[in-house]
Amino acid sequence: MNKSFKIDNVKIGEGQKTFIIAEMSANHNQDFDRAVELIKKAAWAGADAIKLQTYTPDTITIDCDNEYFQIKQGTIWDGTTLHKLYQGAYTPWEWQPKLKKIAEEEGLICFSSPFDFTSVDFLEEMDVPAYKIASFEINDIPFIEYIASKGKPIIISTGIARMSDIQDAIDACKRMGNENVALLKCTSSYPAPVGEINLKTIPNMKETFDVVVGLSDHTMGNAVSVGGVAIGAQIIEKHMTLRRADGGADSKFSMEPEEFKEMVDSIRIVEKAIGNVTYDLSQKQINSREHSRSLFVVKDVKEGELFTDENIRSIRPGFGLETKYIKDIIGKKASKNILKGTPMKWDLVR
Repeated sequence: MNKSFKIDNVKIGEGQKTFIIAEMSANHNQDFDRAVELIKKAAWAGADAIKLQTYTPDTITIDCDNEYFQIKQGTIWDGTTLHKLYQGAYTPWEWQPKLKKIAEEEGLICFSSPFDFTSVDFLEEMDVPAYKIASFEINDIPFIEYIASKGKPIIISTGIARMSDIQDAIDACKRMGNENVALLKCTSSYPAPVGEINLKTIPNMKETFDVVVGLSDHTMGNAVSVGGVAIGAQIIEKHMTLRRADGGADSKFSMEPEEFKEMVDSIRIVEKAIGNVTYDLSQKQINSREHSRSLFVVKDVKEGELFTDENIRSIRPGFGLETKYIKDIIGKKASKNILKGTPMKWDLVR
């Protein structure tokens, strides 16, 4: 698989800045103007992309209230049916070309998660630059093949996936000749408990599947996302809303714009701090070595007098000989008179 690829003109992967996605999801609360404001706030907060979801209640499930379609797994949505949940959460398709245009005017990449073949066809007409496969679709191999066949980069969340599911999805993309694939470590719990995140999986996922890796983060706060970048995530996806108090299907685990901006700023700081593997010293570090330990004459010494633990010591600053030479100097004689406070040098020893 490719170690990096482009979405629009943004390169993602090794050696690139973290690609930060603001997930709108259902946080528009069925209000177009609110969706527009979310896009503008995502741009203000420093996101690289805004992600939509493309489905209708009838393309993602059926209108049925028997036990199989009841939500009762201890989620924030318990007590309703899948169809009713999606009825209130979906993004009207007629909005989406308009939202994409607005996003691009704001300097954001706009793409989406499709949930069936018709939504892929719709998004192809919109000419989205990439596709996101949601965690719960990772085991729909014919669907993944269809998306992969479009030849655009694919970002896959792994929230409910076993290793075999991930491999099957990767293989499906390869069969279609699509090797621009990223995997997102994800915990499909809303909000997700920090103790179930297992960030160490991110570098392992990169090594195991040989792909660009990232994190779809459903925890509260920004610590996990920032930690994900520190451990190797090259993509971060996080839900964003205007205000959690406004309610909505996903509001409880979404970031407000100010929080999202703080996360972006922290990620950019961590990126700089990660740097490269090096044991070289910067000029500031070289200057700081002047305050390290070295050997100094700490009492006046007369020519011919022996150096002892009393008149030569390891102290700060660092202008004398390195302290590792003290055993080579103790017991030797001074070559001349030496004043207290003189940095120890070899020419002072005879």
